[in-house]
Amino acid sequence: MNVKKVLPLLLLLIALNCVAQNSVTTISTKTGTRYITNAVDFPIAGTYLFQGAEPIVELNNNGTGIYQLHELPKRAMIWGIECDESGALQFIKGFDNAAYTLWYQYSDSSDSDTNWNEVPFSIHFNTMKMFIQGERMKDYSGTIEK
Repeated sequence: MNVKKVLPLLLLLIALNCVAQNSVTTISTKTGTRYITNAVDFPIAGTYLFQGAEPIVELNNNGTGIYQLHELPKRAMIWGIECDESGALQFIKGFDNAAYTLWYQYSDSSDSDTNWNEVPFSIHFNTMKMFIQGERMKDYSGTIEK
């Protein structure tokens, strides 16, 4: 094949790959501008249960899900983990855990609540559990970098 034909195609593929990996979203919150992503290297997707039952939080890999507050119905939402402008996750590393900030916004049209809400998200490596708000829990399997 001619190099003149292959080179533009190769450059296009590289550019598309770079854009696809940069999945950072800028959000406006009560405390200012934040950056979030749902492209994480650990198994965050799944259903987080409160003492084995409802209320739940459900996170999908595509940044959508359900957030249910105590004694209220389930509501559709979008979510992301706080990161910097380049997509590097912001966290605090503990002895056997890591603490992140999960941001969510309701995406249903049931009211005019369009605020972004922040809740703590933590991974506990020794017990292989993930927590949202310290009370909604899911087990995970596999290895996560500490």
